[in-house]
Amino acid sequence: MDEDHVDRILAQWRRERPDLDVEPMSLLGRLARLSTYLGREVEKTFLELGLSSASFDVLAALRRSGKPYRLSPGDLLATTMITSGTMTNRIDQLEKAGLVERLSNPEDRRSVLIALRPEGLDLVERAVTAHVANQHRLTAILQPDETTALNALLRKYLAAFE
Repeated sequence: MDEDHVDRILAQWRRERPDLDVEPMSLLGRLARLSTYLGREVEKTFLELGLSSASFDVLAALRRSGKPYRLSPGDLLATTMITSGTMTNRIDQLEKAGLVERLSNPEDRRSVLIALRPEGLDLVERAVTAHVANQHRLTAILQPDETTALNALLRKYLAAFE
């Protein structure tokens, strides 16, 4: 198997600090490096459509909610790991771009719902199609059984934090 950047870092630490068990560094280092590489590739796909991953997250959450593609700001916030101020900024930018609109909530006139406009629906449909194709490209190096095994391990690991 080919040596990667993390192997070289671990070899240096093992040489310099043989008293430390740096094996966890291999897993966490590889996850961090993969996250960076994959994030760049995902972002490229969104940029081609005039989006960022942040704007896609909001549009995709609205689209996943099903017709009529409306959510409260609080429901949108629950689908992400960001602050309410950041969510407000994202909604403001998407509203300025004509992709979403704020509507009065018919169940509570003091609150609003964020709704996909037809232009936003069209864009998110194209974006999710391109995003899924890109994800297939990015995971094609793995065999189906490897994907299944890796996904099971990562699910177990992530569940410990969530």
